[in-house]
Amino acid sequence: MLRLGSLTVSDPTLYLFIGLVVAVLVIGAIAAFVVGSRGKALPPADTVDRRLDDLREHPEQEPTPTGDGLEPVLPEPGEIDESDTDNEPGAVATAEAPTAPELEEPAPTAGRLVRLRERLSRSQSSLGRGLLALLGRDRLDEDTWEEIEDTLLAADVGVAPTQELVERLRTRIKVEGVADPARAKAILREELVALVDPSYDRAVAATGVDGTPGVVLVVGVNGTGKTTTVGRLARVLVADGDTVLLGAADTFRAAAADQLQTWGERVGVPTVRGPEGGDPASVAFDAVKTGKEGGYDTVVVDTAGRLHTKAGLMDELGKVKRVIEKQAPVTEVLLVIDATTGQNGLTQARVFAEVVKVTGIVLTKLDGTAKGGIVIAVQRELGVPVKLVGLGEGADDLAPFEPEEFVDALLS
Repeated sequence: MLRLGSLTVSDPTLYLFIGLVVAVLVIGAIAAFVVGSRGKALPPADTVDRRLDDLREHPEQEPTPTGDGLEPVLPEPGEIDESDTDNEPGAVATAEAPTAPELEEPAPTAGRLVRLRERLSRSQSSLGRGLLALLGRDRLDEDTWEEIEDTLLAADVGVAPTQELVERLRTRIKVEGVADPARAKAILREELVALVDPSYDRAVAATGVDGTPGVVLVVGVNGTGKTTTVGRLARVLVADGDTVLLGAADTFRAAAADQLQTWGERVGVPTVRGPEGGDPASVAFDAVKTGKEGGYDTVVVDTAGRLHTKAGLMDELGKVKRVIEKQAPVTEVLLVIDATTGQNGLTQARVFAEVVKVTGIVLTKLDGTAKGGIVIAVQRELGVPVKLVGLGEGADDLAPFEPEEFVDALLS
């Protein structure tokens, strides 16, 4: 028992008093510490748990100091794309390198016309079957021969070739007879092949000499499929093992250079191009110069579609050819003609031949409603061979022209 003056305190009471004083002091110290920590309230327990989970799921994320330097800035809910598998626990983020588009492998050129024979025969059957039906009659009178002549003219064979073919058929049938339908077909085939003339050299002159590339200049009026033909020709040359460079000298038609470049990229062929509306001769010159310096086998130059009635534009085409030849000789001038235009195609051919020396013909759209006689007529008109024919919409539907296969398709 403790005596404080006149106050007497028992031992248990003293101990209780001292304990209360100590508790008050401890609570006061804790309160002072919290207030000294800038009065910031502790986050709720669920927030702490969420942030710990985020750190576990994204250990690569470095804490970013906030304004007070005490708390990391973590992504808010919804900022992480939960559909992205890279954000799943344990996933490792990797940067994917851009991959180059896979190059296409053009179909072999050998036998293309054979593979496309069914399509060609389907579109030309009216000519071949019509002639065979007429020749198979029991009696070939003058009216029948007139029908044969009309059938040939309707197929755009041309007046002179038609007269020549009819005279030869009349002579042979008179001597040999046509009692056997198979024999009649054989005679017609032989005469048609002779008219198409297999003696022509139909190879595209795509290789230069003395270290210069072969230069193929492609010309034609608007709407004949010229730029598409250039792209397909590049595939033909690549399939034959040549290294090819394209020159986009059609600077007037919107997106012509883009179209040509897309064709080239599909088979790894580069394109030299200039500004839209620029000088075509300058682009052609740069293309041939680049091909020469780069050691390319062939440079194929696309030109603007010229209306054959525009003398100024035709003169400009002559300028393109002259400028090219300051770098390398033009080894081939291919005139692209729409086979469906018939006799109008012959008019185009004449005018182009006056401006540039055309060395070969490309007949496009020879399928569908085309008339196969244009092959004979245009060769007779220019004295140059049909070298390539377009038989469809596919990328590899440009085929080297083969006279016998063509005639067989007409008669099948």
